[in-house]
Amino acid sequence: MTFLVLRDRRGLIQILDEKSKEVEKLDGLQNGTILAVKGTVVEDERAPGGVEIHEPEVTVDVPVKFVMPIEIDKPLDHKPDNLDVLFENRVVGLRNLQEAAIFKVQDAVKQAVREYLQGLDFVEFNSPKLLPGSTEGGAEVFKLNYFGREATLAQSAQFYKQIMVGVFERAFEINPTYRAELSATTRHMTEFIHIDAEMGFIEFEDLLELMGGLLNYAVNRVWETSAPDLEKWKATKPVVPAKVPAIPMSEIHEKYTHETGQSTIGEKDLRPDEERWICEYAAENLRSEAVFVVDWPVSEMKFYHRVSKEHPEFAERCDLLFRGVEIATGSMRENRYEVLLEQLKTKVKGNPEHPGFKYYLEAFKYGMPPHGGFGLGLERLTQKIIGLNNVKEATLFPRDINRLAP
Repeated sequence: MTFLVLRDRRGLIQILDEKSKEVEKLDGLQNGTILAVKGTVVEDERAPGGVEIHEPEVTVDVPVKFVMPIEIDKPLDHKPDNLDVLFENRVVGLRNLQEAAIFKVQDAVKQAVREYLQGLDFVEFNSPKLLPGSTEGGAEVFKLNYFGREATLAQSAQFYKQIMVGVFERAFEINPTYRAELSATTRHMTEFIHIDAEMGFIEFEDLLELMGGLLNYAVNRVWETSAPDLEKWKATKPVVPAKVPAIPMSEIHEKYTHETGQSTIGEKDLRPDEERWICEYAAENLRSEAVFVVDWPVSEMKFYHRVSKEHPEFAERCDLLFRGVEIATGSMRENRYEVLLEQLKTKVKGNPEHPGFKYYLEAFKYGMPPHGGFGLGLERLTQKIIGLNNVKEATLFPRDINRLAP
């Protein structure tokens, strides 16, 4: 008797050739050979999937004689010192069922996000990724020659999603974004998928509710739809309450300093180790593996952020931390044309007539309601849901400062 294991889109199925005649057709052929098999399906709890195919007739559609550079029929090594090998062989490595499971989960995350937002009457749109210049400041941008003019790749859909508030009131997109950051870490890439959403006629507490509700829904929905794929990675379901707790940044600094002896008092952002620490604190004390960081210093705000009326030393901004890393940033936006114009000039020395700002400002000049929104990294969310160590592991073909292929 000879056993043959066949892979298709649903997984593995075992084929039993009792006389070993049909498998002779596979002599000299390698993993990846494309077959058509006709036979009788028989229940057998010992077989993968609980069934076998008996009395097979095998047809070789595409013979493969080349040996794969890696073995795809067993779990691939995800240790840090093997990631280059993993990514270099991504084209065939993704055929491994455990690897493919990552991106089936990611697909389920995207579907859950769409369900949640469309259930709240959000309209999905697509914004251009070729822009006339760097407009948001902050992260470095990729520059390119655009028919003799300088253009940049979009850092986010920020301006376009705000413009869409004046059209749809509630709008979102799921698209690539580009950051030319010289960072070689487990959390940074130069190209990644952003979930960008914007909502009109809300206040800051509504924004926190929207973001926390999305994370809660996505986690629960993915565990409903993708349990077998999550099991392949022995993923544990995150604890994310309906209302995610919010902690002021200064309070986090104080708690962290008190507990670790490393002072971060007065710092204007959280360190990566602080992000990990406060998530562990929230999981243990607040029964939540997610936490909002609020009360950001106004000195650190973007020109389009809104200053808190009650506490003008703070911008109405939040970071959503999940299992030790920031996965989303949100804020209320300044919707008053005159104030926005002044903040553009004073904070980033922006020229209102520059094509990167001119049309954005028009949306406010002709009326824009109070609104807020967020940008969320799809790969980081997938990484943390599954429990991977590096965001690149949750990326089909990662792009960073060292990798531009495959």
